[in-house]
Amino acid sequence: MIDRLVIFGATGDLSARYLLPALAALRTAGHLGDRFQLTCAGRQDWHNEQFQHWAAAQLDRHGGSWPTDLREAIVTSARYRRVDITDPAQVASVIAGDGPVAVYLALPPALFPAAVTTLHQAGLPPGSRIVLEKPFGEDLDSAEELNRLLADFVPEQAVFRVDHFLAMTTVQNVLGSRLANRVLEPIWNSAHIAEVEIVWDECLTLEGRAGYYDGVGALKDMVQNHLLQLLCLVAMEPPISLGERDLRDRKVDVLRSVRALTEKDVLRRTRRARYKAGRIGDRTVPAYADEEGVDPGHRTETFAEVELELDSWRWSGTIFRLRSGKALGNDRKEIAVRFRPVPHLPFGHSGQARPNVLRFGLDPEGLTLDLTGIGSRAQTLVPLTLTAQMGPPDLPAYGQVLLDVLNGNAALSIRGDEAEESWQVLTPVLSAWSEDLVPLQEYPAGSDGPTLQQQPAPRLA
Repeated sequence: MIDRLVIFGATGDLSARYLLPALAALRTAGHLGDRFQLTCAGRQDWHNEQFQHWAAAQLDRHGGSWPTDLREAIVTSARYRRVDITDPAQVASVIAGDGPVAVYLALPPALFPAAVTTLHQAGLPPGSRIVLEKPFGEDLDSAEELNRLLADFVPEQAVFRVDHFLAMTTVQNVLGSRLANRVLEPIWNSAHIAEVEIVWDECLTLEGRAGYYDGVGALKDMVQNHLLQLLCLVAMEPPISLGERDLRDRKVDVLRSVRALTEKDVLRRTRRARYKAGRIGDRTVPAYADEEGVDPGHRTETFAEVELELDSWRWSGTIFRLRSGKALGNDRKEIAVRFRPVPHLPFGHSGQARPNVLRFGLDPEGLTLDLTGIGSRAQTLVPLTLTAQMGPPDLPAYGQVLLDVLNGNAALSIRGDEAEESWQVLTPVLSAWSEDLVPLQEYPAGSDGPTLQQQPAPRLA
């Protein structure tokens, strides 16, 4: 286990909301001992005490469930350094030390190539690991270039392209439900499943993240990585094991099987929109274009929906719908597996059978199954719902991510070819959207999202 961690971009939102609380969780669970060294690097001209004061405030806000003394242990052990990530001498002074180091690039994706180049010039100790936060590149070309830079510098086994969704308890339970229960896997195919919805709808608005989000949008921020990863776990063939090679091979198979979208497909099977002014609960929300730091000319979407099909024996004929939106009226974060109707109902006119839907709740985590049963009157059909609540996880998702990095377990990280295949899937969508072939709709904040509308006819070649 590596016992040194350096976080570049340590004063940003990712560290405040996730990495610092995750380290407190690891300390609480006994995974981090007194030998663990944490160095936090950023652009702010702070001295060590200023950073520790800021870090303590962030842990009070985002990691209050962990014991105070253990949170304080993380804070007091942290050492802050002001660093220019493009200066090899400064970077070398931060990563220097005894033994290998795990370097976490909690930076905007646009800075990854420069950061990787600087780390190469600075010289990482043998056995060190590099962690990159999604998205991995900004498009297919930049992802391929980033992978080339990394391959010239460190072995693939030392690169952790993290997606914390994969460490969520319910996401892991997708595999558990499928592969540990004989009742599900025999019907886990297009003969029985009509549609799979993978949804991350949230009431959350921009929340001061314009510097990152306005250059990315919902498609790159959520669909290209998080939701495609969930698609892989739902649709992949059973792996031989959950080791890094077997698991990641099967995920890449899924991405390679996605039917390539034509321009006509993009017009018919994708939607994009951004929120306008409205109300969410008791608060008034300004239009996205009026949020501080947003350039309306970017035409950044806050809602993205893509409908995909897989060209494989198992899934031919099943629709996979991936959707994510901000500033909506209700949170809906789930994987909904919708089964086909039964071929015949022998109950006369005693009601309609409820479609069977297996829902993996992502936040909050849980599992529900919608069924149809017989009511109090004979042969009267009524809806039934079976619900299973998940116990609290041993570690938060980012806690598991960091533990895997320090232990060198890459099973839940994204392999280089997998990152490229994910961009390959959405390249036709990015191209068509950049040319405004798909209209940028608007929806009121606090609503259910954009209304369905007829798309324009595709252009003739």
